[in-house]
Amino acid sequence: MELTWHGHSTWYVTVGDTSLLIDPFFDNPHTAMEPSEIDQPDYVLLTHGHADHIAHAGEFTDATVVAPVEVAAYVEAEMGADDTIGMNIGGTVECGDAHVTMHRADHTSGIDMGYEYELGNPAGYLVSDEQPGPDGTGTSFYHAGDTGLMSEMKDVIAPYLQPDAVALPIGDHFTMGIWQAAIAADWLEAPHVFPMHYDTMPPLEADPEEFVDAVGEHAPDSEAHVLDDDGSFTLD
Repeated sequence: MELTWHGHSTWYVTVGDTSLLIDPFFDNPHTAMEPSEIDQPDYVLLTHGHADHIAHAGEFTDATVVAPVEVAAYVEAEMGADDTIGMNIGGTVECGDAHVTMHRADHTSGIDMGYEYELGNPAGYLVSDEQPGPDGTGTSFYHAGDTGLMSEMKDVIAPYLQPDAVALPIGDHFTMGIWQAAIAADWLEAPHVFPMHYDTMPPLEADPEEFVDAVGEHAPDSEAHVLDDDGSFTLD
């Protein structure tokens, strides 16, 4: 499984012959790429309806959009998505060689275009090369979405979904900050953790090396990786 971070919460994930782009938002300082320069993904996964997570969803018209049902309906009606899969919390859908499981995130979801769309529950995704199950086989990546620290990380996601790698927001203000994200890393028990959703705008200023130090203190069984802009990591 190949993981590439394009800044903010935007990740490009390859599972076998299947490619998935999560939360496409390329107007951020941690990517040098434009949407047109990205290899066309097979699937676009959207965690919630805020503009800094769905801004460029309409640029990938050949992809199937996977999103909470309300967000899927919105991008189909307003952003020209031709093929959508609406799903909800707890569900798993098969996306080519990947299995995508949606889990809740503690956040909000909505967009205002002169009139407001209520866009359902915000979410995170577990992307796995096998159907998630109690035996914990397979390789999986958990994109936590925009979230605060929540007990489900410890009580549900870690023991039952068993992620091998986790991307956590550290920018504070709208999501967890560094200290809470380090606690999340401890609760999730994943070998590999990555910071995201930071340094995109003034309220989100954060030093990812402080996150590395906090993970070392609070989650010593996890290794924190700070990816370079448009940097990749291979998850075996």
